[in-house]
Amino acid sequence: MSQISQISSTLKQLLRQHQITYKDIANQLDMSEANVKRIFSTNSFALDRLEQICEILQMSLSDLFIIAQKQTQQLTQLTEEQENELLANTKLLLVAVCVRDAWTFDEIIEHYDIDSHECVQLLAKLDRIKIIDLLPNNHYKSLIAQDFRWIPGGPLERFMEREVMVKFMAPKKEEPWTFRFYLRGRYSQTSVDIIQRKLNQLTKEAAVLNQEDANLPLSKRQHFGILMAMRPWEPSLFENLRRNEVQ
Repeated sequence: MSQISQISSTLKQLLRQHQITYKDIANQLDMSEANVKRIFSTNSFALDRLEQICEILQMSLSDLFIIAQKQTQQLTQLTEEQENELLANTKLLLVAVCVRDAWTFDEIIEHYDIDSHECVQLLAKLDRIKIIDLLPNNHYKSLIAQDFRWIPGGPLERFMEREVMVKFMAPKKEEPWTFRFYLRGRYSQTSVDIIQRKLNQLTKEAAVLNQEDANLPLSKRQHFGILMAMRPWEPSLFENLRRNEVQ
């Protein structure tokens, strides 16, 4: 994520925390709401405008930059030891996933078969292995970035391939596909690079949306899985028809 995109993302989070809307900003800066939305959607912040928005938040530009810098220091990848710790305890893995999706302590114990004492212990373990900072009154600060990736070929990736992806691609009868599309073709390396870049951007945008929705009540958020994959591949029924010299 570029620095200006990180600043914009941080600003959006701070505005949500202070319950300040684009309309509030427009009114205070004598602008149209549409213009404020355009500035945030295109990340086209003039320095003086950025300073004015910070004043609405009652902070300085340097405060904003410090907060944004701290957020860039979140974990984008766990260590193999951390991944193994999570996989050794199903409930610990579950709470870690809930933490990443900004569930509250009360939401976790209400939704899953985990009592409050056990949940405190699980959060304490996540704190010990440096995945969260555990705060007073069962609050926490996640140290995991929204767009974090597991170790290529590591414990979590092997677990995902074995336990998640196969089952994800075979939904139960009552589980509809919200979207499913398979595209194949023969592409140059330049085109492959472009597609990979766009897929990476989409994962970042999905992560931001997940973070933005975190302030909504759990009842207004539905659990979705998004699987994106790309690799050199040809169906075996086609591969078997290749001429020997091509193989």
